[in-house]
Amino acid sequence: MNTIKTLIFTRFKILSLLTISMALSIVLLMIRMKLHHSFYLLFLVWNLFLAIIPYAISTGLTSTSKTNKFLFLLWFGVWLLFLPNAPYIVTDLLHLINSKFHLMWLDILVIISFAFNGLILFFLSLSDMEKLLKQYLKPKFVFPIMLSIFGLTAFGIYLGRFLRYNSWEIVNNPIDILSDMFWLLFELNLEAWIFTLTFASFLAISYWMLKAFSNSKI
Repeated sequence: MNTIKTLIFTRFKILSLLTISMALSIVLLMIRMKLHHSFYLLFLVWNLFLAIIPYAISTGLTSTSKTNKFLFLLWFGVWLLFLPNAPYIVTDLLHLINSKFHLMWLDILVIISFAFNGLILFFLSLSDMEKLLKQYLKPKFVFPIMLSIFGLTAFGIYLGRFLRYNSWEIVNNPIDILSDMFWLLFELNLEAWIFTLTFASFLAISYWMLKAFSNSKI
């Protein structure tokens, strides 16, 4: 209970703004549903829920006292499995091919709104985890781990978008997913490599730019 109270007081502003932003996304979606008479983009709500999970994990870890390394490693693995769900919403822009031209602007606004929230949740969660890693590891190990996280996140997005895997399938269906991962990585699937490298670069540059802006006095 004390942890929850501490969390609410220390992150009240961030949580409030996130709540308002996500509420706006849902309102936009409801307007879209009313005008289109369709539930087509309703899956965005589920995607946003999945995007909240890694932020909830990292927030919980930063709000509690330092745990032992084994327990932290366990939570880090769970966090990493769900992390791609946050920026994954950006790829939902692909669904615009099914939009009606005269209301495409609304579909663009709806998806970008959800994608924006997903990216914000991703960056906030990653910032938390970077601070946590610095508590458990020497500084020289943190940077390469961060680079690896961007790469693994982008690769996870590819697996979800194009191979239709979910985060929990590493537990439910490990053989198939590991087989496909091996094929994509070692058979040099060009599309997978290009997607992973470009999306990872986008996430990394965006993250470090936002960190630079937040540290700026301007």
